[in-house]
Amino acid sequence: MKAKMMLHPSFQVGKVNPRIFGSFIEHMGRAVYNGIYEPNHPTADRNGFRQDVKQMVKELNVPIIRYPGGNFLSGYDWKDGVGPREKRPRKLDPAWQQLEPNEVGTDEFHAWAKEVGSEVMMAVNLGTKGPEEAAQLLEYCNMPAGSLYADMRVKNGHEKPYGDEVWCLGNEMDGIWQIGCRTAEDYGDIARKTACLMKKVAPGVSLVACGSSSMDMPSFGLWEETVLEKCYDHIDCISLHQYFANDYSDGPAYLANSVKLDTYIDGVIALCDAVAARLHKQKRINLSVDEWNVWPMRYRSDNALDPWKIGPAREEYIFAMEDALLVGSMLMSLIRRCDRVEMACMAQLVNVCAPIMTVPGGAAWKQTIYYPFQLTSKYGRGVALQTKVDCAGYSTAACHFVPFVDTVAVWNEEEKEVIIFAVNRSKSEEILLDVTLERFDDIKLIEHVVLAHMDPDAINSPEQPDNVVPHADGMTTVDENEIHVHLRQYSWNMIRLSGEYSLSNKL
Repeated sequence: MKAKMMLHPSFQVGKVNPRIFGSFIEHMGRAVYNGIYEPNHPTADRNGFRQDVKQMVKELNVPIIRYPGGNFLSGYDWKDGVGPREKRPRKLDPAWQQLEPNEVGTDEFHAWAKEVGSEVMMAVNLGTKGPEEAAQLLEYCNMPAGSLYADMRVKNGHEKPYGDEVWCLGNEMDGIWQIGCRTAEDYGDIARKTACLMKKVAPGVSLVACGSSSMDMPSFGLWEETVLEKCYDHIDCISLHQYFANDYSDGPAYLANSVKLDTYIDGVIALCDAVAARLHKQKRINLSVDEWNVWPMRYRSDNALDPWKIGPAREEYIFAMEDALLVGSMLMSLIRRCDRVEMACMAQLVNVCAPIMTVPGGAAWKQTIYYPFQLTSKYGRGVALQTKVDCAGYSTAACHFVPFVDTVAVWNEEEKEVIIFAVNRSKSEEILLDVTLERFDDIKLIEHVVLAHMDPDAINSPEQPDNVVPHADGMTTVDENEIHVHLRQYSWNMIRLSGEYSLSNKL
């Protein structure tokens, strides 16, 4: 099978915001307790955080992490998690039916995030709390000493403000599972009041309003329009959440879900722009895809039936090779719309539906999905180029046409590199992808990295942590301004090229 593509440095989508490669940690399952935090672990630092996990997070190159929830957020009082640990209350978390010891809170998480090189995307509770509590938390985190809550932070040993730039106004507020769920009108009103107050405290913060919990919600569309009409002048982004389940019954249909993500993103952009037109607004609302991932239903550990424990196993999925392919394609979807997708957070980071897993008291290990995320985060920085692939495809019940090759390209002018990411969705055929690079000179192959396995159900495990790992053994040849890329069956690929954007060739 053959496919063709052309790249031109003048045909640009936009600059990729590094925040697209963000992640998410919620007080849920073993994400925090027995995840990033395990004081009795052999690698634990003086604050109780696992250093082996910290190293793996650093290698992911995650620029921003959403915290502290998630569904947990809507019943959380942030004041329970600050001050002397010995005085903090243990409370029931009704969202996940866990016991919350409050050993890790706002200050501890900020310290941990700084160590792994990430900023924090803070979230405020609009389920059981409201504008006043949100403004107090903002004051605690971002204001210099001299006021009540800023002085509380200083008293707790943190003189300098954290300076958090991005704040989420609640979580999935249209979901009936959400503590304090609201109607669109009710949420729009409280989000507007909260946003107004927060921007009076710190005018420079970027605020994310809740969109629908997924595109399958009955409220989708009307919810966005209502919220945007009430909040348009006071927010900067609206959120999207999307997970795709894998029951392993139909691989091609599963991999087609990235096309559905493209459609979802385009739909929310259209809703934002329609409201802008109706309200005669020049300001543009961008998107925060602040929860996204896949759910491999075959491999799942969940102790949800054993409630009121600290850090129980919950929503722990073991990802297969096939799941890594869809994750790679979903990352391409985010890059493809980087002109409007301002940030995104893979949910979650450790243990809970995560690329990093831990054994209590034992090793940390990397799942299959770790690798496309790591390499895309590292090399997918720069300017996204418009791509249009000419190749065969297939249809599914949900998508009329799905090309066998999914691809996106980035031009890193600083490093003088063109990076092409590509997924071959065909289980049976290798594909030869011919790429013409217009107005580039002196093209050379740096590396062609491949993530593939003969068994699409292959997984990593504590016993076999390197069963599915990428290798720089891909086959790509360069012929002047053309490259010929061999895409293995069911594979994720990264092709790095050096090249000059010739001044003499510029339009």
